[in-house]
Amino acid sequence: MNRKNIQRAALRRKFRVRKKVRGTSERPRLSVFRSNKHIYVQVIDDVAGLTLVSIGTRSKSLRAKIAKTGNKKAAEIVGEAAAREALGVGINCVCFDRGPYKFHGRIKSLADAARKAGLAF
Repeated sequence: MNRKNIQRAALRRKFRVRKKVRGTSERPRLSVFRSNKHIYVQVIDDVAGLTLVSIGTRSKSLRAKIAKTGNKKAAEIVGEAAAREALGVGINCVCFDRGPYKFHGRIKSLADAARKAGLAF
């Protein structure tokens, strides 16, 4: 497969997931973006079009805690921090939006850490 077909397939996966997952004010969407080096999380209210919480491996509050940013351990730290910030804002329950990524590896580690920290999916 060439690069264009890979990008097209990822975009189709993303739209397939987003067709089923919508964030409301009662239950916002927890969206995940990962690159080769970093991972980012946003809690989004799709009805109002607002980002309520955003955090990632490049956040100032997490830089000291994370030695290497592109691994499962970093994803766990980001998941816990995202859950703490969401709970601090008053968000207890979210819809998980994995985007075009499979639910394994760093994405699964992030989700499990967020659940363990008290966020309900």
